[in-house]
Amino acid sequence: MNKVFHFDAPREKYHCDAAIVWCFDNRFELGFRKFLKRIGVVNSDPIKVAGGAKCLASPDQESEREFVLEQIRKSMRLHGTRRIILMLHSDCGAYGGLAGFGNDPRAERANHLAEFARAAEYLKRAIPGVEIESYFVDFEGVWSCDAAYEASVLA
Repeated sequence: MNKVFHFDAPREKYHCDAAIVWCFDNRFELGFRKFLKRIGVVNSDPIKVAGGAKCLASPDQESEREFVLEQIRKSMRLHGTRRIILMLHSDCGAYGGLAGFGNDPRAERANHLAEFARAAEYLKRAIPGVEIESYFVDFEGVWSCDAAYEASVLA
């Protein structure tokens, strides 16, 4: 082997602040990473798959759900993770983009809220006691998908 780039990385094992189930759509990468830092997620185990939390809520194949669940369990086992952050975003190709919702952002958000509920319910059954947070990302920011958010979107 020929070394082509040098860097120094810590050798110590780390504790993971959260396993992040998010889409690999790079349009949201920088903003979402900045947001994670803001909420105190320094060490994360990113689980990037097309559609993000869709793989837990409404996978195209059951094997997708099993894969993501196993990645979360490995994060817990190897890095002590107890917090799972689910992410969905606007105009996601795994859902057919915004066009898949008739170019209606309200319909898209309503769908994604239901997806978050399905994904969280699945995780709670599969891994009792795990902490779950859900965030919707669009082209203007990151939105917490808690009860207050749901009420404002669906009103």
